[in-house]
Amino acid sequence: MHFDIFNGDADGILALHQLRLHEPAPEATLVTGVKRDIKLLCKIKDIRNSNITVFDISLDSNRNTLLTLLGAHNTISYFDHHFAGAIPDSPFLTTHIDPSPTVCTSLIVDKILNGKYRSWAVAGAFGDNLHDSANKAATSLSLNTEKISQLRELGELLNYNGYGAELSDLHFAPDDLYRAIRPYNDPFSFLAESEDIVLLRQGFKEDMILATKQKEMDSGKKNRVYIFPNAPWARRVAGVFSNLRAREKTNAAHALIMENNDGSLRISVRAPLNNRKNADTLCLSFPTGGGRTAAAGINQLPAAMLDDFIERFQIIFST
Repeated sequence: MHFDIFNGDADGILALHQLRLHEPAPEATLVTGVKRDIKLLCKIKDIRNSNITVFDISLDSNRNTLLTLLGAHNTISYFDHHFAGAIPDSPFLTTHIDPSPTVCTSLIVDKILNGKYRSWAVAGAFGDNLHDSANKAATSLSLNTEKISQLRELGELLNYNGYGAELSDLHFAPDDLYRAIRPYNDPFSFLAESEDIVLLRQGFKEDMILATKQKEMDSGKKNRVYIFPNAPWARRVAGVFSNLRAREKTNAAHALIMENNDGSLRISVRAPLNNRKNADTLCLSFPTGGGRTAAAGINQLPAAMLDDFIERFQIIFST
């Protein structure tokens, strides 16, 4: 059997899409979830003697299950840009991991494939808020400004769809969205023909109208903090809103805070775009935190720790 395991955001979907355009695996079982559902290997922990390909989820966060799967003689290929920690030494494991802050998984796959499906990689990089990297990659494609803007919109809309506490928050389940993309070699054909994109575009517009009405908390400081309500629209738009604000003020860090149904807090953090460091350091210092150096988050912060988080957030990004 073959399993394709991928993050439900733009980067995960488009990294998988590139590789499967190059190496089709039509019978592969798809395993994914909302963007924050990163311990995806747990969903196949009892699998044996299978081929597994993993995209855009932290090896470190899945370490114990990965070791179990390797011990069950599964052959695993791992593509990712998050913090990995020590790479297990196993003849069954091949890794393509680069945690550099200007790299995403789509660009890692693009490099391996020598740019064969680069337009999809550019969209993936835009979705991960790596606009400089996306524009740099696009230079070899000789695209006009309108075409590059279309790839940016594609990446941002796919990324927007991945945010939510559970699948019911999303417009489309990520595996269904990947299946909609799978027949297309060309992203511009997908953009022109897909009814899913029309729905995502409208949903994004409506959610952003609500998001832009939210006021900054304790305005006047170098770094910006926003608190959103516990609502599906807020969960859907959190990532794209954070990326937008980060591009507005590139020397500032940004935090977006939302209450979960259990009273804990979900937090998204963006390091300053001109100094993409320490987002993961900050979030990993709190329970359920994780991510990468430029962008990270906390899934369930105890509400009593909020003041401590905000204090550390302001300190760690003070310079």
